[in-house]
Amino acid sequence: MYLTPEKKAEIFAEHGVSAKDTGSAEGQIALFTYRINHLSGHLKKNHKDYATERSLVLLVGKRKALLDYLTKKDITRYRAIIAKLGLRK
Repeated sequence: MYLTPEKKAEIFAEHGVSAKDTGSAEGQIALFTYRINHLSGHLKKNHKDYATERSLVLLVGKRKALLDYLTKKDITRYRAIIAKLGLRK
């Protein structure tokens, strides 16, 4: 399995307030980014896997919605997470 509980805790500890704070926008965006990167790599090898392609599109939409929320809520937190994750926007 590519996403173990230890890896999730590590992502939330690095990008969120703490490892237990799984609800912060930054932590969720970081988790979605990790999953998007994994699914993108899978789709490069298996280009006819349409179920994975659909789940990738849904994840990108969720991440975009959270980024839009963070833009409206606190632009400095938005800019920090974009820079930290290396996302283009």
